[in-house]
Amino acid sequence: MNPGGEYSRDSRYITTRITRDGSEGFPVEPGRYRLVVSRACPWASRAVIVRRLLGLEKALPMAVAGPTHDERSWSFDLDPGGRDPVLGIERAQEAYLARDPGYDRGITVPVIVDVPSGKAVTNDFARITIDMSLEWAAYHREGAPALYPSALRPEIDAINEVVYKDVNNGVYRAGFAGSQDSYAAAYERLFARLDRLSERLETSRYLVGDTITEADVRLFTTLVRFDVVYHNHFKCNRQKLSEMPVLWAYARDLFQTPGFGDTVDFEHIKQHYYVVHRDINPTGIVPAGPDLSNWLEPHGRAALGGRPFGDGTPPGPVPPEEEVPAAHRPQAG
Repeated sequence: MNPGGEYSRDSRYITTRITRDGSEGFPVEPGRYRLVVSRACPWASRAVIVRRLLGLEKALPMAVAGPTHDERSWSFDLDPGGRDPVLGIERAQEAYLARDPGYDRGITVPVIVDVPSGKAVTNDFARITIDMSLEWAAYHREGAPALYPSALRPEIDAINEVVYKDVNNGVYRAGFAGSQDSYAAAYERLFARLDRLSERLETSRYLVGDTITEADVRLFTTLVRFDVVYHNHFKCNRQKLSEMPVLWAYARDLFQTPGFGDTVDFEHIKQHYYVVHRDINPTGIVPAGPDLSNWLEPHGRAALGGRPFGDGTPPGPVPPEEEVPAAHRPQAG
């Protein structure tokens, strides 16, 4: 939080890319890298969803950090002994410092770590998922959807830009505003964009074209956190998502699509925001609600047509070691 001013995200990421030709020193190699995420984080959740939709579980193994952290960064407190079993580290910070002992930027997730060296390769979250679609194509599962098809890229990029500015980052600009004026500006910008997205989705099942794309993944990770966190914790309270009929049905449609809802851990989401953000929630009390069962209610969006996976197929069951605990997911009534 910037007292008296607007929230400004530190966007100084490690932009090294993992590519097919290895032009930046890190070639695509199955099993060489480890994707470090937290299910609490919306930026990391993008990578978790895309990885699952494309079937990259074996090619790009995943490490899941706990939902809370201190000033020393995300920790592997979910693992036995509090260490990632492959990297052997207690905190994501160690991979960043292995890359650069003087590293002074954000210790963020997702981050892809080179296992042999233990060094962080990239935490450029926007590029990571695009490269999963393009650079890792040789290791996609059979039937993987085209999340970033060439013919639709200009439109996907344009939607992603405004969704990032006004929605993905917009909720943070409201929540971490340091003045009434900066909060009001962020609040108005957020809901104006949600209204325009609602108009767009009223007659279209997905944001771009008639299949799920990268654009839907990026919007979903904010919408799925809206009622459990952003409405209350970030004061984005004009309406709940569940009170915005089109966006609510759209979010439920995606949630009930394999690869989306089966990656969401609502308990981790609540613990992270309400425990870590003590400047906003000094007591650290985590709300007991809301009721999550409504995420499983019929959405009616299939009437708009569309083919969720295009010419592809849904992903198979979640690997047992990556399942979200049943207590952290909506349960049918």
